[in-house]
Amino acid sequence: MPHEKRRTATEAEAAALASGIRLRIIRLTFSDALTNKELAERLGRDPATTLHHVRKLVETGFLAAQPPRRGARGAKEIPYLSTGLSWTLDSCGDQGVKQAVLEAYLAEIAETGFEDVQQTRLVVQVAPEELEELEDRLESLLEEFRARPRRPGAVRTAIYLATYPST
Repeated sequence: MPHEKRRTATEAEAAALASGIRLRIIRLTFSDALTNKELAERLGRDPATTLHHVRKLVETGFLAAQPPRRGARGAKEIPYLSTGLSWTLDSCGDQGVKQAVLEAYLAEIAETGFEDVQQTRLVVQVAPEELEELEDRLESLLEEFRARPRRPGAVRTAIYLATYPST
């Protein structure tokens, strides 16, 4: 299944993605719209700090405000939902984004606990001219599963994939 190449992130988009907390907010709002208060609770953070990150993600197009709803005490709450923009961008090796992705992964694993994590580690020998093919095929597989329609009862599954030289 062919996939479109990602577009280069703007400077503002790359800066927004260079935060482990913001990446976690994007993940948390992937399929469920959450309010700032709900996000703060799930992240174990102060609501004011979380709101700063939410506003930055809305401003750069990673989150979209949903229709307001009434909270438990009748207060107006605004839920936010991920736009999926982060999947379509290439950060072009931005070190801040790379570090934030790893930071978000480690925080999510710590939160999940290792008993629920399936891990595989493998070293393969790939000729330099085949490396791009390997990376493209992995990205195509991930894109295929990302593009599938959401089904009731489907389990949200996070995937962290890294390729790096093994010396």
